[in-house]
Amino acid sequence: MQELIRKINKLKKEKKAVILAHNYQLGEIQDIADFVGDSLELCQKAAQYDARLIVFCGVHFMAETAAIICPDKKVIMPDKNAGCIMADMANPEKLRILKKVYPDAAVVAYVNTTAAVKAESHICCTSANAVDVVNSLDAEEVIFVPDKYLGSYVAAHTDKKIILWEGYCPTHARILAEDIMRAREEHPGVEVIVHPECTPEVIKLADKVLSTGGMCRYAKESSKRKFIIGTEIGIIYRLEKENPGKKFYPASDRAVCMNMKLSNLEKVLWALEQEKTEITIPEEIRLKAKEAIDRMLV
Repeated sequence: MQELIRKINKLKKEKKAVILAHNYQLGEIQDIADFVGDSLELCQKAAQYDARLIVFCGVHFMAETAAIICPDKKVIMPDKNAGCIMADMANPEKLRILKKVYPDAAVVAYVNTTAAVKAESHICCTSANAVDVVNSLDAEEVIFVPDKYLGSYVAAHTDKKIILWEGYCPTHARILAEDIMRAREEHPGVEVIVHPECTPEVIKLADKVLSTGGMCRYAKESSKRKFIIGTEIGIIYRLEKENPGKKFYPASDRAVCMNMKLSNLEKVLWALEQEKTEITIPEEIRLKAKEAIDRMLV
């Protein structure tokens, strides 16, 4: 493993590359990354980083977002087969049809969407700012795509009419209300923090609902020593690494995204050597998608 890491670091320097790892990646990937975080946070850091090449260790829509934000950089993935099931549940053709059904509605696209869907949207949002983004809009009707559970969470915190897309994250859907109740029994008095992609039944049982970035910040700042975490289990590695002495219990061992586990050191090295897994976006789609992202960042 050390020889792999040495080769990766050597090539990274020679090729002026930056390695980005999502919070759900394997520990070995998080350890070699220049930045670990959520998808939009990583893309923003990459845009500010003096690099020619971005190696995005995550899933496909994340690398697409990096390509949207960083057109001056080449974006590659260790494994282009690392897709997102939820992102694939939305497509631009069906979204255009829905926009005709609700012509006065604004379209809010969760960043967990393809570039083509972002290009059909008015504005993007993250799990952290979804409520604020929706409430900032003049429109009284909002088509929220693709996550019906995040959309339901938003609907509970706004007076606007939310038109939900029938999409969801299978990984978060595997976290059940029974898992939360069992975790509370096993760890009495321990705070439960869940991601807003979880089902409404799970969210009702949580003490806090936070994005992955929010979870990491809260864990650092909290005086508490133990936490039950309701999201993909890969984040436990980062939480434990950044908070020695604190303990984090996954709400469910079934909350595993296999696509997030496709990247490994061998694939990172191969991607750096070959640069064949480039993510490209047609310029017309890229510019429209960037407009939706930029509106969120204003």
